[in-house]
Amino acid sequence: MDSNSKVNRANVQFAKLQRAEEGKKAASEYEAERIAVLAKTERLKALRLARDAAQQGTASPPAPAPKASRKKKPQG
Repeated sequence: MDSNSKVNRANVQFAKLQRAEEGKKAASEYEAERIAVLAKTERLKALRLARDAAQQGTASPPAPAPKASRKKKPQG
């Protein structure tokens, strides 16, 4: 019985290590995909801005307007 217990513990430990390795692999794949999507988005945005600038006849695209900040009302 003692050998069965050792085998079971070894199997459990191996399974944990295997899941940890699979998790790391999945995380790295997810990160690589995220970086690829960001790069594609940046490229498409640049193409869209260039197309819009060419259609308007201007050399540079308009700068994005800064967002207006809200003032907090005094409590009282």
